Amino acid sequence: MSSSTNSICFFLFSVVLFTVANAAIFEIRNQCSYTVWAAAVPGGGRQLNSGQSWTLTVNPGTKAARIWGRTNCNFDGNGRGGCQTGDCGGLLNCQGYGRAPNTLAEYALNQDRNNDFYDISLVDGFNIPMDFSPTTGGCRSLRCASDINGPCPSQLRAPGGCNNPCTVFRTNEFCCTNGPGSCGPTDFSRFFKARCPDAYSYPQDDTATKACPGGGNYRVVFCP
Repeated sequence: MSSSTNSICFFLFSVVLFTVANAAIFEIRNQCSYTVWAAAVPGGGRQLNSGQSWTLTVNPGTKAARIWGRTNCNFDGNGRGGCQTGDCGGLLNCQGYGRAPNTLAEYALNQDRNNDFYDISLVDGFNIPMDFSPTTGGCRSLRCASDINGPCPSQLRAPGGCNNPCTVFRTNEFCCTNGPGSCGPTDFSRFFKARCPDAYSYPQDDTATKACPGGGNYRVVFCP
């Protein structure tokens, strides 16, 4: 084997070793009394009966990622079917984001100054209570554990969940489609914020995003 080949092999081995060593571990746990079909992009999906967990390894540098739970699902032996909330194209093993309403754990790893950024978002509405916590680094845990489906305003009600007003009305007032500063809190967003102060209540509710030093691990709990 030539020296150049040796160098290439060593470089590739070093890249793989760095990626594995700096990957983030996500434990996804179902503490609900009912089955939740967990979903993740990247990651796919898995059925979690009450008390079960699923562990994901996510590469450093991953961004625009999210984890959510799906409810009232039915899949065949090929992993095809559908869910009442959070459905991702009728697949058990999600390849894309889920359909609203669904409570979201969002994150981006090793971004500015090697910080991770993470949040709980209700911009796609709410279906399952959630806790999203760094398990290393002493960073802040986020929780949205209040009952939102019960008192959900009539205009936002959906089977199995509560829609965000952007999903229903599709206007700048609720979706902030005209750019930064183009919208603010509304009575609907205040409904979500009062029940889940840690979560995004509308698209420009930027105080909801938290930072944690990169290289840590995380836990997502349904029904904390």
